[in-house]
Amino acid sequence: MDFDSTINRLGSHCVKWDMMEALYGIPADRGLAMWVADMEFRPPAAVQRALQDMLDHGIYGYFGDESKYLAAIQWWMKTRHGWEIDPAHIFTTHGLVNAVGICIDTWTAPGDGVVVMSPVYHAFARVIRASGRALVECELRHEAGRYALDIEAWDQQLSGREKMLILCSPHNPGGRVWSEDELQAIADFAARHDLILISDEIHADLVFPGQQHHVLAKQAPQIRERLVTLTSTTKTFNIAGAHTGNVIIGDAKLRGEFAARMNALGISPNSFGLHMATAAASPEGAEWLDRLIAYLDENRRLFDAAMNALPGVRSMPLEATYLSWVDFSGTGLSRAELLERIEGQAAIASNHGDSFGKGGESFLRFNIAAPRAHITEAIARLQQAFADLQ
Repeated sequence: MDFDSTINRLGSHCVKWDMMEALYGIPADRGLAMWVADMEFRPPAAVQRALQDMLDHGIYGYFGDESKYLAAIQWWMKTRHGWEIDPAHIFTTHGLVNAVGICIDTWTAPGDGVVVMSPVYHAFARVIRASGRALVECELRHEAGRYALDIEAWDQQLSGREKMLILCSPHNPGGRVWSEDELQAIADFAARHDLILISDEIHADLVFPGQQHHVLAKQAPQIRERLVTLTSTTKTFNIAGAHTGNVIIGDAKLRGEFAARMNALGISPNSFGLHMATAAASPEGAEWLDRLIAYLDENRRLFDAAMNALPGVRSMPLEATYLSWVDFSGTGLSRAELLERIEGQAAIASNHGDSFGKGGESFLRFNIAAPRAHITEAIARLQQAFADLQ
């Protein structure tokens, strides 16, 4: 469990590093990639062993008998989140963006409204628009430096053409862990407006000390007939390239509709991803995760303290995820001036806040899931880039 070693990912077909120069104009030999949401750490050794076993066997055929995989997912959700699930309720997709796309395709029609709570994970808007649906942004309220729901305003905003709500829980990019009361309010909102509720809980395991993630299906069983839960091992264990996600549906009618759409699209699981997920969702994986959270917690502390020490800069308190959401509005700099300092001078690639929708315009998102030396180097570069403001 070595989180301090730097692993050179250049030339490995890694989008985070190998596309940085093309997309940001930051030379690969001096840039720091802090944008794409994957980690700079190797996964648990159990994952590596599972892959080595596949390589040693040497035949890569179709995957069959998912019982061990499904049992691993069941065990993980019960032991980490206190949620007992029936294996017959679990579908496997090619990651959760794929899952979101299939959900939209299953339960909405072109022209229907799909609601998101913005600013929020940018892939939601991309898939909604690409599918010919109408993106409906219900903007979160920025209150005392963190995000809060604005249900009363959202009630007034909806027109009746909306058919689905996509929830990001915990929230990306704001790092909020929604409280039990907030989740009940969201569930009531979905019921009141007759919305299918897609709860994307991919960051559920990446929650910091003092916080607790609440599985919406467990928290609000009264909306079972309209609820679909998305989970995955990919963010938790840094195996995003496996493109393996879980769609968990407790309601028989919804389950039948989703199964029919999966069959129509000819979707079946990737054998590499299933082997990796089975190995990760284990006691060994749990031990690795506990140590990861402790390591990320110190990265969070260092990065937030440094950002909040810069005049006019505020880092939103991070309750979950490894994605720091930093507001630069107080600097008085234009967008061009801000990006020149961060991308031009500091040579750091971060996600631009406007890509997350309304309310994100003054923010940048920084990935802090990296060796401590990477974080301290980023801090030093940012302090230098903004030194004249101090």
